Amino acid sequence: MTQKILIVDDEPNILILMEQALEALEDEGVELLTARNGEEALETIKTEKPNLVFLDVMMPKMNGLQVCHIVKHDLQMTDIYIIILTAKGQEFDKQKGIEVGADLYLTKPFRPKEVLEKSMQVLGF
Repeated sequence: MTQKILIVDDEPNILILMEQALEALEDEGVELLTARNGEEALETIKTEKPNLVFLDVMMPKMNGLQVCHIVKHDLQMTDIYIIILTAKGQEFDKQKGIEVGADLYLTKPFRPKEVLEKSMQVLGF
């Protein structure tokens, strides 16, 4: 079964940077998916069931914290590993991310190598 990573961000430059950081995993057969807002992310999660989701917080239509809460609590999709990736780096923000069910909280700017290494670890490479 193909492993999938969903990258959710409303900033096109972040999507490109994330795809570049993770392109080595495509050689291993990992499928990279993208979404530009919370509603699109939720639909993609329901239909594609990705193994790993990188989720921005501040997005149109539905923010990342709401998406995370719905996925982890309402839909009970606890096997999906969710990494909140956001510019909001205060301790309060991190706590909120953990409360809604995020598995990890990373702040922007991020190191592409760190994103790749964490992805490899989560996917078992």
